[in-house]
Amino acid sequence: MFDLTDRVVVVTGGNAGIGLGMSRALVGAGATVVVWGRRADRNASAVDELRALGGLAGSVEVDVADEEQVDAATAVTLERFGRIDTMIANAGIGGAAPFTEQTLEGWRRILSVNLDGAFLCFRAAARHMVERGDGGALIGVSSTSAIHGAPANQAYSVSKTGVLSLVRGLAVELARHGIRANSLVPGWTETDLTAPLLGWEKFVDATTARTPVRRWGTPDDFGAAAVFLSDPTLTFHTGDCVVVDGGYTVF
Repeated sequence: MFDLTDRVVVVTGGNAGIGLGMSRALVGAGATVVVWGRRADRNASAVDELRALGGLAGSVEVDVADEEQVDAATAVTLERFGRIDTMIANAGIGGAAPFTEQTLEGWRRILSVNLDGAFLCFRAAARHMVERGDGGALIGVSSTSAIHGAPANQAYSVSKTGVLSLVRGLAVELARHGIRANSLVPGWTETDLTAPLLGWEKFVDATTARTPVRRWGTPDDFGAAAVFLSDPTLTFHTGDCVVVDGGYTVF
């Protein structure tokens, strides 16, 4: 149903995990995917994989928490690909710690990537989209930890709650420019970020039992949602929060 031919989609953190899963689906729908990530080797590997699928893809090495790097990556992307139609702010880090032992440095590090990074990437993309004048899509990847309590993980959950709020505000402010802003909320998913938890059998059993589909997600489970939210024909869909969690939050 969805055709993203000639659309350029930037996926931050698109070189692994959920970001790569979304990227695979996006190139499958015809989009040109630009992977933004800090590690050049992983960026290159992701691009090779996407091209092997028959897609158009490229990458830019960037730390999304750095304002100058984000602005430079935007300029490089526009120079090489001509436009940005969708910006997916997916890059994120974790850093669990008991609350009474959480340091201010650790707290700020997580928010700088997960929330400041989303702000910087959205701002850069929105400036381009407003100037270009034909709309676009902003997609913020949040987490079910923004909805439920996350013990020993407050910095992460606060950053992901902030993404939801940021997206809602952008949906209202940028609607007059034809720019849609929506959130994607993944449930428990098998990624490098959650790898330490996958070895905790009791925890995996508990979260799986609470998930109606009785499994954790995989990165490819989020591809269809990314394609849907990027589709330029969905001009009336903005300010939404699309939860893809196997039913975890409603059970």
